[in-house]
Amino acid sequence: MFSRRLTALACSAAAFGLLVAGCASSNDQQPAAGQKTGTVTFWSFVKGSDQVAAAFNRTHPDIKVNFETVPSGQEYYSKLTNAVKAGTAPDVAVVEYPQLPEFATLGELQSLDDTLGPLVKSQFPQQTQQLVELGGHTWGVPRDAAPLLMYYRNDFFTAHRIAVPRTWDDYRTMTEQVKQADPNARGGVLFTDNPGLLTALAWQAGSHWFATQGDAWKVSLTDAPSQKVADYWGDLAHQDLVQSLSTLDPFWTSVQQNRTVAFVCASWCAGSLQATVADQAGKWSVAPVPSWDGKPASAMYGGSSFVIPKGAKNSAAAAEFIKWITTDPDGMKAWVSSGTSSMFPADPQLVPVAKAAYPTAYFGGQDVYALGSASYDAIPPGWMWGPDMGTTNTAIVDQLPKVADGGVRLSDVLNGAQQTTVKDIQHRGMQVAP
Repeated sequence: MFSRRLTALACSAAAFGLLVAGCASSNDQQPAAGQKTGTVTFWSFVKGSDQVAAAFNRTHPDIKVNFETVPSGQEYYSKLTNAVKAGTAPDVAVVEYPQLPEFATLGELQSLDDTLGPLVKSQFPQQTQQLVELGGHTWGVPRDAAPLLMYYRNDFFTAHRIAVPRTWDDYRTMTEQVKQADPNARGGVLFTDNPGLLTALAWQAGSHWFATQGDAWKVSLTDAPSQKVADYWGDLAHQDLVQSLSTLDPFWTSVQQNRTVAFVCASWCAGSLQATVADQAGKWSVAPVPSWDGKPASAMYGGSSFVIPKGAKNSAAAAEFIKWITTDPDGMKAWVSSGTSSMFPADPQLVPVAKAAYPTAYFGGQDVYALGSASYDAIPPGWMWGPDMGTTNTAIVDQLPKVADGGVRLSDVLNGAQQTTVKDIQHRGMQVAP
């Protein structure tokens, strides 16, 4: 039934079921077969996209990719939606994993089943395939993964004889020791403007915020694993054992001023550290993210895919371009050509290519990609993003700054987001399972 609801549609709000895929069947939305030639318009805010487009053009004389940089965040997604409605959509666009289901349910993407779907199934692990598949159809091709890692100041830990934590109980002990060693320093961060890390930690703990049940969406932001994570991190913040900061300047300023000496982030933070605090080279190390039982467990904090929007004018050439920039070794070399990107490829076969381009001196010769690979392998499958993540994320972010001062409990933040999400899904005409 899940698949049928995606393919049997009508052009009215009343036709919304579990999924809405526009006013055409999924077969009608398949990229048209044709010559892989001509011009491709490419929209992306991902760093290095211009270099990738230029590299493709040098090696594919029959296809000309015109790259257009776009803003990130909601401004970009609104722009893409408006372009689809106006018939001016690009041929290729970047869409982050959390936003993909919303674009698919609104009928703003072409199904890739007959073109790039087999590639997705053959090249990517199950836990990543599931992020670009919905209703039995493939809507995007994964670009990167963002497995969790822990970053820590090895000089601070050594000087104060602090052990690298393996479990979340150990992590709490570490934060207490950091604060005792230096009252101005903290061993973690609860970001106040981005719910991505909180979401990843719930995923790691075994939560499933969204699922499908028959013809309906099931929303579970308040399940037992999420409550455990919320109680744990909410208490760390309330006890002032971790920083409560924005992901932007306030966080990086705290790193520069030695006030944040450990934090949980994704693989991409390795490159961000190197670019932002170059003078701290050799002082940072990377470790597996702690888990609840000490066994390997991880999740993704970030990650993106490439899609062909509905109305694209050169789908055949667009598919060829997407294939090259996501699964070809030369495409991966173009992504990491700057030498400071710690992008972790979603295609495991390309990890050695990215690793070879990344300098290891900043982390004292540590093999960051080996740790990333182990973390990637430890991501549990089955996670699904919801059809209105913008609403869910906004509901969480609006309340996060109040957690540290005790104005609201983190578990109550999730409860409020649960209620807001359910109401929004119903408002969009979709069903919600009890």
